[in-house]
Amino acid sequence: MKLRPVFALFFFIVCAFLLVAHAQEGAGIEWEVLNEEAMTLNDAGRYDRAFVVARKALEVAEENVGKDHPDVATTLNILAGLYQVQGDYAMAERLYERALAIREKALAPDHPDLATSLNNLALLYHLRGDYDQAKRLYKRSLAIIEKVFGPDSSPVALGLNNLAGLYETQGEYAAAEPLYRRSLAIIEKMSGPEDPELARGLNNLALLYQKWGDYVQAMALYKRALAIRKKVLAPDHPDLAMSLHNLATLYEQQGGYDVAEPLYQRALAIFEKAYGPDHPDVAMSLDNLALLYFEQGDYARAMPLYERAVAIREKVLGSDHPLVAMSLNNLASFYEEQGDEDRARAFYERSVAIFEKALGPDHPDLATSLNNLALLCGKQGDYSRAERLYKRALAIRKKVLGPDHPDLAMSLHNLGGLYYMRGDYAQAESLFERALAMREKSLGPNHPAVAASLESLALVYRSTHREGQADRLEQRAAIIRGFER
Repeated sequence: MKLRPVFALFFFIVCAFLLVAHAQEGAGIEWEVLNEEAMTLNDAGRYDRAFVVARKALEVAEENVGKDHPDVATTLNILAGLYQVQGDYAMAERLYERALAIREKALAPDHPDLATSLNNLALLYHLRGDYDQAKRLYKRSLAIIEKVFGPDSSPVALGLNNLAGLYETQGEYAAAEPLYRRSLAIIEKMSGPEDPELARGLNNLALLYQKWGDYVQAMALYKRALAIRKKVLAPDHPDLAMSLHNLATLYEQQGGYDVAEPLYQRALAIFEKAYGPDHPDVAMSLDNLALLYFEQGDYARAMPLYERAVAIREKVLGSDHPLVAMSLNNLASFYEEQGDEDRARAFYERSVAIFEKALGPDHPDLATSLNNLALLCGKQGDYSRAERLYKRALAIRKKVLGPDHPDLAMSLHNLGGLYYMRGDYAQAESLFERALAMREKSLGPNHPAVAASLESLALVYRSTHREGQADRLEQRAAIIRGFER
């Protein structure tokens, strides 16, 4: 049984600390009111109207104070953020860079508005996969706001959250966790237990625990975030959709497909209504809903969703973005399952190349792509290459994941499967047993992955003439499969 982790690469689009200057001898009261209205509309998810108001604010500012005034930079930041939410990263970058240039020229080096520009441009680089640039700008921004506002302020919490999100994207989970926790403590202290920013922070920490395999902590945090968003946001707000989507991925990873499907579908409907059909978050929803159908063997429903997700991501993000690699990896899985192994191998190879270029040699998502390519190589009889790929994936996962993580268990299980095919039953048995113990600990005794481990271990027992032991394992697996149905 081929088991792949659900890709849930949702980036940490944390509202930047847009610090609107007051209009004292500046762009004027009308400009200030328009800026405030544009941000309110953005927070409410009313993006079309927010664009109109922000463009009007920019027009008023340029007319009143000229094109190089800091007030113009403030509105450029707001307008860039709207383009970013809509997935137009090229336009957002131009506007953020113009705003930063204005502020660097006009303001002191530790001015909070300069920190805003640095943070917002860093967030954009994060989304586009330029992580070195993003880290440099996040850290520069955080240093300014800690100096200006103090270590326990709301802007510092947002800066910490964004930097933590970058570390998580790069697979540096141990570096991310204390930043998330510090951010959450600040937000709850400043804003109380029902603030939307608290929900955002809870969601991000939940995702970290989900990646580490701590599903109990992750579930509690996701549900708390969802409850806050249901209470304080409109029913079609994108942040509510993100909570639904993330909760769906967790249920799916634990085998709760019937619970996950309506959550995915509701999230997708909200994203399409808020952003239109060609946004990265729409692609994310399509990809994971397709993966849900794939895991249940419903290939006819999965295929068009995969293809649409790839098309959206290549159009919006470019051909070398990690999210494109993710979609290619999932599409390759589909072709492999359909028997088109040559096409599947080409997609896997491209996925591996993109992940390694964009994320570096030790990222969990690269390990997933290596694992899947290894599975195909093993199926095609290329055992030597399959072994190298499995071992590399296993080394990455040992380095960056928890000791009982399901993905680490999957690497052990699949490497065991390769040794079994080569007739090395002792090696296979040892790896299957380790994978089984990890899966029982992290997923519980009735998860489909546990059944897969039991079935594989039973094969080893039969091949080494231990029929009674094999029967017992197969009977237990059959009971689990009954739960799965």
